[in-house]
Amino acid sequence: MRLDWIATCLAITLLVGPAFASDQDQKQQVAKDKAQVLEQKAADNSSPAPVPKSQAITQPEVQAVDPAGKAPMDDAITCLARSIYWEAKGKDSTDMEAVANVVMNRLGHEGFPDTVCAVVKQGSETKSCQFSWWCDGKSDSAQEEAPYAIAKEIARKALNKQLPDHTGGALYFHDRTVKPDWADKYVKTAEIGLFRFYKPRDGDAK
Repeated sequence: MRLDWIATCLAITLLVGPAFASDQDQKQQVAKDKAQVLEQKAADNSSPAPVPKSQAITQPEVQAVDPAGKAPMDDAITCLARSIYWEAKGKDSTDMEAVANVVMNRLGHEGFPDTVCAVVKQGSETKSCQFSWWCDGKSDSAQEEAPYAIAKEIARKALNKQLPDHTGGALYFHDRTVKPDWADKYVKTAEIGLFRFYKPRDGDAK
Protein backbone atom coordinates (compact mmCIF):
# COMPACT_ATOMS: atom_id res chain seq x y z
CA MET A 1 0.00 0.00 0.00
CA ARG A 2 2.79 2.42 0.94
CA LEU A 3 4.58 1.80 -2.36
CA ASP A 4 1.35 2.49 -4.24
CA TRP A 5 0.96 5.79 -2.37
CA ILE A 6 4.53 6.82 -3.12
CA ALA A 7 4.09 5.93 -6.78
CA THR A 8 0.90 7.99 -6.93
CA CYS A 9 2.59 11.02 -5.34
CA LEU A 10 5.51 10.73 -7.72
CA ALA A 11 3.19 10.54 -10.71
CA ILE A 12 1.32 13.64 -9.55
CA THR A 13 4.60 15.51 -9.05
CA LEU A 14 5.80 14.59 -12.52
CA LEU A 15 2.54 15.79 -14.01
CA VAL A 16 2.15 18.99 -11.97
CA GLY A 17 5.80 20.07 -12.18
CA PRO A 18 5.91 20.67 -15.95
CA ALA A 19 2.44 22.24 -15.87
CA PHE A 20 3.55 24.70 -13.16
CA ALA A 21 6.72 25.54 -15.08
CA SER A 22 4.71 26.09 -18.25
CA ASP A 23 2.30 28.39 -16.39
CA GLN A 24 5.21 30.42 -14.96
CA ASP A 25 6.81 30.68 -18.39
CA GLN A 26 3.55 31.94 -19.83
CA LYS A 27 3.14 34.54 -17.06
CA GLN A 28 6.73 35.66 -17.58
CA GLN A 29 6.22 36.18 -21.31
CA VAL A 30 2.93 38.03 -20.79
CA ALA A 31 4.63 40.34 -18.26
CA LYS A 32 7.54 41.07 -20.61
CA ASP A 33 5.19 41.77 -23.52
CA LYS A 34 3.09 44.13 -21.41
CA ALA A 35 6.18 45.88 -20.08
CA GLN A 36 7.48 46.51 -23.59
CA VAL A 37 4.23 48.25 -24.51
CA LEU A 38 4.12 50.21 -21.26
CA GLU A 39 7.70 51.47 -21.48
CA GLN A 40 7.02 52.71 -25.00
CA LYS A 41 3.93 54.58 -23.81
CA ALA A 42 5.94 56.07 -20.97
CA ALA A 43 8.68 57.14 -23.39
CA ASP A 44 6.08 58.76 -25.65
CA ASN A 45 4.46 60.47 -22.65
CA SER A 46 1.14 59.43 -24.15
CA SER A 47 -0.78 59.39 -20.86
CA PRO A 48 0.04 60.26 -17.24
CA ALA A 49 -2.84 58.16 -15.89
CA PRO A 50 -2.46 54.57 -14.61
CA VAL A 51 -2.85 52.09 -17.43
CA PRO A 52 -6.14 50.20 -17.86
CA LYS A 53 -6.44 47.03 -15.81
CA SER A 54 -6.47 44.86 -18.93
CA GLN A 55 -3.05 46.23 -19.97
CA ALA A 56 -1.46 46.37 -16.52
CA ILE A 57 1.14 43.88 -15.33
CA THR A 58 -0.22 41.77 -12.47
CA GLN A 59 1.62 40.71 -9.32
CA PRO A 60 1.85 37.01 -10.31
CA GLU A 61 3.09 38.00 -13.77
CA VAL A 62 5.88 40.27 -12.53
CA GLN A 63 7.06 37.75 -9.93
CA ALA A 64 7.37 35.11 -12.67
CA VAL A 65 10.00 37.26 -14.40
CA ASP A 66 13.61 36.43 -13.50
CA PRO A 67 12.67 34.52 -10.31
CA ALA A 68 16.28 33.70 -9.43
CA GLY A 69 17.60 37.21 -10.12
CA LYS A 70 20.19 35.91 -12.55
CA ALA A 71 18.58 36.38 -15.98
CA PRO A 72 20.19 38.50 -18.69
CA MET A 73 19.17 42.14 -18.45
CA ASP A 74 17.28 42.43 -21.71
CA ASP A 75 13.72 43.36 -20.68
CA ALA A 76 12.19 46.36 -18.93
CA ILE A 77 11.11 44.56 -15.75
CA THR A 78 14.49 42.95 -15.09
CA CYS A 79 16.46 46.12 -15.83
CA LEU A 80 14.25 48.30 -13.65
CA ALA A 81 14.03 45.80 -10.80
CA ARG A 82 17.79 45.22 -10.70
CA SER A 83 18.45 48.97 -10.65
CA ILE A 84 15.99 49.44 -7.78
CA TYR A 85 17.53 46.45 -5.99
CA TRP A 86 21.16 47.49 -6.29
CA GLU A 87 20.62 51.20 -5.65
CA ALA A 88 18.31 50.87 -2.66
CA LYS A 89 18.00 47.31 -1.33
CA GLY A 90 17.75 47.25 2.44
CA LYS A 91 16.36 50.78 2.51
CA ASP A 92 12.77 51.91 3.03
CA SER A 93 10.25 51.20 0.30
CA THR A 94 9.99 54.95 -0.41
CA ASP A 95 13.72 55.06 -1.20
CA MET A 96 13.27 52.14 -3.59
CA GLU A 97 10.25 53.76 -5.21
CA ALA A 98 12.20 57.01 -5.64
CA VAL A 99 14.91 55.18 -7.59
CA ALA A 100 12.18 53.82 -9.85
CA ASN A 101 10.85 57.37 -10.23
CA VAL A 102 14.20 58.59 -11.54
CA VAL A 103 14.48 55.80 -14.10
CA MET A 104 10.93 56.40 -15.32
CA ASN A 105 11.44 60.19 -15.39
CA ARG A 106 14.46 59.68 -17.61
CA LEU A 107 12.62 57.33 -19.94
CA GLY A 108 12.09 59.21 -23.19
CA HIS A 109 13.21 62.54 -21.70
CA GLU A 110 15.40 64.57 -24.03
CA GLY A 111 18.98 63.53 -23.37
CA PHE A 112 18.09 60.02 -22.24
CA PRO A 113 17.19 56.79 -24.10
CA ASP A 114 13.67 55.55 -24.77
CA THR A 115 13.88 52.09 -23.20
CA VAL A 116 14.33 51.17 -19.55
CA CYS A 117 17.36 48.96 -20.20
CA ALA A 118 19.07 51.67 -22.24
CA VAL A 119 18.44 54.20 -19.46
CA VAL A 120 19.91 51.87 -16.84
CA LYS A 121 22.92 50.96 -18.96
CA GLN A 122 23.60 54.45 -20.34
CA GLY A 123 27.27 55.42 -20.29
CA SER A 124 28.60 51.89 -19.97
CA GLU A 125 30.31 52.13 -23.35
CA THR A 126 32.48 54.98 -22.03
CA LYS A 127 32.77 53.66 -18.44
CA SER A 128 30.77 56.66 -17.23
CA CYS A 129 27.68 54.82 -16.08
CA GLN A 130 24.69 56.80 -14.87
CA PHE A 131 24.03 54.04 -12.31
CA SER A 132 27.29 53.04 -10.67
CA TRP A 133 26.32 49.43 -9.89
CA TRP A 134 26.19 48.69 -13.61
CA CYS A 135 29.90 49.55 -14.05
CA ASP A 136 31.39 48.39 -10.76
CA GLY A 137 32.75 45.13 -12.19
CA LYS A 138 30.78 43.01 -9.72
CA SER A 139 28.05 40.47 -10.41
CA ASP A 140 24.73 42.09 -11.30
CA SER A 141 22.69 39.09 -10.16
CA ALA A 142 20.30 39.66 -7.25
CA GLN A 143 21.51 37.92 -4.12
CA GLU A 144 18.56 38.20 -1.73
CA GLU A 145 15.16 36.85 -2.67
CA ALA A 146 12.88 39.04 -0.52
CA PRO A 147 14.34 42.47 -1.43
CA TYR A 148 14.40 41.49 -5.09
CA ALA A 149 10.74 40.47 -4.97
CA ILE A 150 9.97 43.90 -3.49
CA ALA A 151 12.01 45.56 -6.23
CA LYS A 152 10.04 43.69 -8.90
CA GLU A 153 6.74 44.73 -7.33
CA ILE A 154 7.88 48.38 -7.34
CA ALA A 155 8.98 48.00 -10.98
CA ARG A 156 5.52 46.64 -11.78
CA LYS A 157 3.80 49.64 -10.22
CA ALA A 158 6.19 52.05 -11.94
CA LEU A 159 5.53 50.59 -15.38
CA ASN A 160 1.79 50.54 -14.65
CA LYS A 161 2.03 54.24 -13.67
CA GLN A 162 0.74 53.39 -10.21
CA LEU A 163 3.63 55.02 -8.32
CA PRO A 164 3.48 58.63 -7.10
CA ASP A 165 6.58 60.59 -8.03
CA HIS A 166 8.24 61.18 -4.67
CA THR A 167 11.13 63.04 -6.33
CA GLY A 168 9.40 66.04 -7.90
CA GLY A 169 10.42 65.07 -11.40
CA ALA A 170 14.06 64.36 -10.55
CA LEU A 171 16.44 63.01 -13.19
CA TYR A 172 19.46 62.61 -10.90
CA PHE A 173 20.17 61.48 -7.35
CA HIS A 174 23.04 60.65 -5.03
CA ASP A 175 23.62 59.21 -1.60
CA ARG A 176 23.67 61.81 1.18
CA THR A 177 27.10 60.62 2.29
CA VAL A 178 28.73 61.99 -0.87
CA LYS A 179 28.76 65.40 -2.59
CA PRO A 180 29.35 64.99 -6.34
CA ASP A 181 30.60 67.98 -8.33
CA TRP A 182 27.52 68.01 -10.54
CA ALA A 183 25.07 68.54 -7.65
CA ASP A 184 25.58 72.34 -7.56
CA LYS A 185 24.61 72.57 -11.23
CA TYR A 186 21.10 71.29 -10.62
CA VAL A 187 18.03 72.15 -8.55
CA LYS A 188 17.43 69.90 -5.55
CA THR A 189 13.87 68.59 -5.68
CA ALA A 190 13.67 66.23 -2.71
CA GLU A 191 15.48 64.47 0.13
CA ILE A 192 14.23 60.95 0.73
CA GLY A 193 15.86 58.60 3.19
CA LEU A 194 19.53 58.43 2.32
CA PHE A 195 19.16 60.11 -1.08
CA ARG A 196 19.05 63.64 -2.51
CA PHE A 197 17.27 64.23 -5.83
CA TYR A 198 17.81 66.85 -8.53
CA LYS A 199 16.66 68.14 -11.89
CA PRO A 200 18.29 70.59 -14.33
CA ARG A 201 17.70 74.30 -13.77
CA ASP A 202 16.65 74.86 -17.37
CA GLY A 203 14.89 71.53 -17.85
CA ASP A 204 17.53 70.12 -20.22
CA ALA A 205 18.96 66.76 -19.32
CA LYS A 206 22.66 66.11 -19.92
